[in-house]
Amino acid sequence: METTDLTVTEPLASSPDEFDVDPPFDATEGALPADRFLDRELSWIAFNARVLEMAEIESLPLLERARFLAIFASNLDEFFMVRIAGLKRRIAAGVAVPSASGLNPRAVLSSSLQASRVLLERQADLLHEAVLPALAEQEIWLLRWHELTAEEQGRITDFYHRRVFPVLTPLAVDPAHPFPYISGLSLNIALVMRNPVTGKEHFARVKVPPVIQRWVKAAEGRFVALEDIIAANLDSLFPGMEIIDHHTFRVTRNEDLEVEEDDAENLLKALEKELLRRRFGPPVRLEVDEEMSDAVLELLVGELGVSDEEVIRLSGPLDLRSLNEIADIDRPDLKFPPFVPSTHEHLAEVETASPADMFSALRKRDVLVHHPYDSFATSVQRFVEQAAADPQVLAIKQTLYRTSGDSPIIDSLVDAARAGKQVLVLVEIKARFDEQANIRWARKLERAGCHVVYGLVGLKTHCKLALVIRDEPDGLRRYAHIGTGNYNPKTARHYEDLGLLTSNPEITHDLTELFNSLSGYAMTSDYDRLLVAPRELRKGLLARIDHQIESHRAGRPARIAFKLNSLVDETLIDKLYEASRAGVEVDLVIRGICALRPGVPGLSERIRVRSVLGRFLEHSRVFTFGAGEDSEVWIGSSDLMHRNLDRRIEVLVKLPSREHTEQLTELLELMSDDETLSWHLGPDGSWTRVDGTNVQEVLIARARSRRSRA
Repeated sequence: METTDLTVTEPLASSPDEFDVDPPFDATEGALPADRFLDRELSWIAFNARVLEMAEIESLPLLERARFLAIFASNLDEFFMVRIAGLKRRIAAGVAVPSASGLNPRAVLSSSLQASRVLLERQADLLHEAVLPALAEQEIWLLRWHELTAEEQGRITDFYHRRVFPVLTPLAVDPAHPFPYISGLSLNIALVMRNPVTGKEHFARVKVPPVIQRWVKAAEGRFVALEDIIAANLDSLFPGMEIIDHHTFRVTRNEDLEVEEDDAENLLKALEKELLRRRFGPPVRLEVDEEMSDAVLELLVGELGVSDEEVIRLSGPLDLRSLNEIADIDRPDLKFPPFVPSTHEHLAEVETASPADMFSALRKRDVLVHHPYDSFATSVQRFVEQAAADPQVLAIKQTLYRTSGDSPIIDSLVDAARAGKQVLVLVEIKARFDEQANIRWARKLERAGCHVVYGLVGLKTHCKLALVIRDEPDGLRRYAHIGTGNYNPKTARHYEDLGLLTSNPEITHDLTELFNSLSGYAMTSDYDRLLVAPRELRKGLLARIDHQIESHRAGRPARIAFKLNSLVDETLIDKLYEASRAGVEVDLVIRGICALRPGVPGLSERIRVRSVLGRFLEHSRVFTFGAGEDSEVWIGSSDLMHRNLDRRIEVLVKLPSREHTEQLTELLELMSDDETLSWHLGPDGSWTRVDGTNVQEVLIARARSRRSRA
């Protein structure tokens, strides 16, 4: 088995005086070591380094490697907009207390900026030294202006005058024209020009319009960046002036929201006001072309108010999110083989007439769907659509956190309300970066006659729930969906998620009580099949870990396995340490942040942490306890972070079916196996890639096999 060290994590590893495991921690002592937690920000950076490493894997299809470069860039943008901005805000406010890792915010900020700089330089090197040459070998060229033929330059210049020039707004800087506002994540050209009459030099800025595709096609397989086209035609923007110098730059701003929630009635207006303010958040990063002159850089730094360590010089092009445009080129030979999800086998059984009768299927058995291997359109989406159209359905209740711009889910809820059904929709308008879209959907739903609730004051509603009440010959029957992912048909094709479709009376009764709590003033917390945050979820998980400790001590089979996006909560980490010290085997499959140190002698030697990345974004949350017939499995919306456990409405559901329990237990065993392609976390915070079986390809093969048998 080949092992590859992730060298970028070296600056993230703790120094010997920060974390010392020699001699090992004495398990007989009650106290836990103070340095038992990894820093969450540095752990996130290590996660994005793993995304970048996906782009480095030469065996992956070439355009998919380009897409991973774009994903890496997008991830890092959000990290700066939210996490780096938050660190700066805490430092400025004088609340810079050390985190659980023992590092103070200034140290974390400095380490984060340095590690981010290393990764961005590594990304640029990878693009120029590996990806661009490989693309050229496949007759896909990303060219500079001077590399175009004269004919291509003429054709592109004509395109510029027809489609680009009318959109541009040159902004000069002089005593009559103050330095312009630079919007966050926009790409800009800074230029210096000279008046040939007076000899005086002037500075100006031109924004590269985001409404025009970044990579312009010059000929088949030949593309040139929009900023190069603009730069080659600057004389049209500043006629009569002599262009001396020009370079691109990009600013990242604090775009996190801070909303004071006096009451739910004012929340919508408060959020809309805050969305306007977001555009003017303070800068947290300045990326510039590596050849930008010191004089121009000094002007930008002074006007924007960024520090030297927030300035990153890079070989262009900047903003590699645009590589998504290249990854979308119609070259199937350079992409993952196409995969089309099929209808879940238990839903396909009732497809005597298309589409399937969801209610008939769910009266027979629970259905556990695994996206994208099982079709979202013919399961969850179909469930809501049928409920909206069925005259026997009396009411639909649903939570919405994020959805697509042309959401069939929204349309179905609107149709249901117009048909006279009682429709309750809890729209979380504080879903980060989807706030504006969710406000728009909320108002559309209200106009259609839906009862729209904007969530609870002080809490985000992050759970993924749908409840349908149907009038049947033997009385009212309730049907439900509880998922780990959003009601978004587009992301369901790329995100790995789980969803339980059920008519189980205990589960649907619990959901009825929960929706009453969300829309009214009911304070129910006594659920049979649910764990609900913020009241019961952490306590419920702690109790189940305790039960595994007791089982092991009593000689019964004991095991804990979680699949998460992030693990940060110190109380639960300490309880997992306690389980390890008691002898319980613990397997954690964590895509992103992990603040737990595995493999520390006497503390966490029975804990293994793996990270699985691939063509689909691993997004489901699964919690398994025990082994054999006594095991139980929970799925739901919650990661183990403070925000999920204390400041959100989150829901986990216990799977009632032994078949489904065994299915997910086997999935976590496969993902934790040493022969699986994954990254392994060491006690010092470093991640090591171990090549092996690709779990996602195994699941794709299984899905195709089921379809061929159908």
